[in-house]
Amino acid sequence: MMIAAMMLMSIGAFAQNEVGQITLKPTVGLNIATMTKFDYKKTRPGVIAGVEAEYGVAEKFGVTAGLFYSMQGVKQDWSESESVANVVVSGGAKATYKLDYLNIPILAQYYVIPGLAVKAGIQPGFCISKKYDAEGNVTIAGQNIFSESEKGKIEDGIKSFQFAIPVGLSYEYQSFVLDARYNIYATKAIKDADSRHSVFTISLGYKFAL
Repeated sequence: MMIAAMMLMSIGAFAQNEVGQITLKPTVGLNIATMTKFDYKKTRPGVIAGVEAEYGVAEKFGVTAGLFYSMQGVKQDWSESESVANVVVSGGAKATYKLDYLNIPILAQYYVIPGLAVKAGIQPGFCISKKYDAEGNVTIAGQNIFSESEKGKIEDGIKSFQFAIPVGLSYEYQSFVLDARYNIYATKAIKDADSRHSVFTISLGYKFAL
């Protein structure tokens, strides 16, 4: 009886798509986001949430497509006083650039062993929110960028379309799927600068067959 129970648990724990089967996976998770070519940068944690569908192409191979709301961007934190190149900070300053996207990841995934999959693909994304929060006093090239405390929309400079190459791993246990991905961005995030998003994501989803 114990052996039979263990076998049933094993089958349930490592269930994966049958050939021709379609599954849905509502997902929520955490982004650890930053952007390249930013001085005094810190990561911006944010939420990622959405749904992903998978089609079983073969016993160990599936294709997924999803739609996710993704909070990205970067933080900057200057010390009490900085004067580097043409940047002058007085009294310390902090800024958070809140760039949120609708991402459409399309991935191929291969099950190395039952339940454990490696994955890679493409991900177009569309910026739906461009905002900032700032505190302190910052001057760049003689122009006051922000002072005291302010927030608002970023009116110009952020590209609306992004293209990334996601790579990652996932592990499925009794229909729950733990997923870890890193998104390698092929496009610039800012029109006039060579700055790109860099986003690591860890999420938890629940997978069920249609």
